[in-house]
Amino acid sequence: MPELTEDVTFRDEDWYGEELTDRHFVGCEFFGVDLTEAVSRGAVFTGCTFGNVAFNASRHVDSAFTRCVFRRCNFFEAEFTGCKLVGSTFSECDLRPLTVDGGDWSFAALPGADLRGVRLTGVRMREVDLTRANLTGATVTGVDLSGAQLTNVRLGGADLRGSDLTALDPMVVERAGAIIDVEQAVVVAQLLGFRIG
Repeated sequence: MPELTEDVTFRDEDWYGEELTDRHFVGCEFFGVDLTEAVSRGAVFTGCTFGNVAFNASRHVDSAFTRCVFRRCNFFEAEFTGCKLVGSTFSECDLRPLTVDGGDWSFAALPGADLRGVRLTGVRMREVDLTRANLTGATVTGVDLSGAQLTNVRLGGADLRGSDLTALDPMVVERAGAIIDVEQAVVVAQLLGFRIG
């Protein structure tokens, strides 16, 4: 059974390079905690709050951060592989460069996030809030963006191949130079009102 920690506040602690394996945190608060180069495997954070936490160069594999709040956290060169961040919210976070491979980020809120050049591959992001987010030059391939909020998102030069773009309104996004595949081109044309003959 995972080690359970509930309703504990961690403040200004040094968890540099910490190995978090099969730990379960519920309703905990982390303020000013240094998780630089930390590694989590199968760790679960449920309804936790992270404020000014350094996730720099941390690696997370098959871990879950569900319904968590991240405020002013730094994710420089952080990697999430097969992780679940359903319903989590991000505000004033430094998210570049970030790598997300697989997993489920559905219902996550990243409004106005600076995601230039990030790598998002094969991840489920259903109904994610990316309103006003800047994904210029990002790799967003094989991503399920069905139902996503994409108003005023910036996609210039982004690689969007293989992603679900059915929620995209091409008229309210910045899209110059974005790369899509043939199937997506048909979807976009239909969204613009064209009939494919």
